[in-house]
Amino acid sequence: MASVLAEHHIAERYARGALYGLAAVSIWSGWIVIARLGLRTSLTPWDIAALRFGVAGVLMLPYLYVKGLAIERLGWSGLAAIVLGGGAPVLLANSGLLFAPAAHAGALFPGVMPLMVAILAAVILGEPFNTAKVIGFALILPGVMAVVWGKGASLGMQSIGHALFLCSGLAWACYTVAMRRARLDGLHAAAIAAVGALILYLPFYIVFAGHSLERAPWRDIVLQGTVQGLLTAIISLLLYGRAVSILGASSGAAFAALCPAMTALMGIPILGEWPTFTDWIAIFLISVGVYIVSAGPLPRWIRERKKLTPAISAERD
Repeated sequence: MASVLAEHHIAERYARGALYGLAAVSIWSGWIVIARLGLRTSLTPWDIAALRFGVAGVLMLPYLYVKGLAIERLGWSGLAAIVLGGGAPVLLANSGLLFAPAAHAGALFPGVMPLMVAILAAVILGEPFNTAKVIGFALILPGVMAVVWGKGASLGMQSIGHALFLCSGLAWACYTVAMRRARLDGLHAAAIAAVGALILYLPFYIVFAGHSLERAPWRDIVLQGTVQGLLTAIISLLLYGRAVSILGASSGAAFAALCPAMTALMGIPILGEWPTFTDWIAIFLISVGVYIVSAGPLPRWIRERKKLTPAISAERD
């Protein structure tokens, strides 16, 4: 009876964490597309970053005033990881979209980021890089690369975008590990990142590039401000933080690898773009890999087999 209750508790806990992770990924699957759309207008990567940091920073300033910077928990290095790790990916990813398509961004930024988190978490937090994670990443990485190359990736200028996307993932991994190490909730970490980016970025933007935003249509400004500043910079980070606090750094971050698959699925009703056969295989591999890395509960027949294996071995001895 006790084992059944324990299994039920584990499954319930995983379900809660998975729902938070999937909700965050749903938002992330849209912001890259919206940013790419904005770059086709008069907006620049610097304009989009300014809208994100400006809206999110102003909205989160009262909350941060009450909660504080949590220096005693983060330390100065952790504070830098939260501020820079929460802000730099936006600039890097938006700049990368000038060289490579959104599908590549979805695969190489959130798609590879969980592996970076798992490595950093193993080194810094001591989270085990166990066999399940090895198997899961062995499924995720081929799926991610299939999405990239299936969309026509090539060397040359696109490589610059690919490098920027990977740097975005590394910065985000630092944010994730710092948040987990300090045991910060998602909203508090999002507030620190948003206000810090506002203070560090907006003065330089106003001096060097602020006039370009004046020429942008209001509908583009409102769309980017809402998606980037509210949904992505606040709500998605809150959801992501809850997933990490429930499942752990590497397991919670694993859901980000679903971005390429979810973006492909969202493209069916929105863009009328159906995934190819290779895309469907990649979606399957990524989904199974994410479930394994995120420590999803195993089916009962697998659990029973694992329990019986030691007993059979003991009988043979």
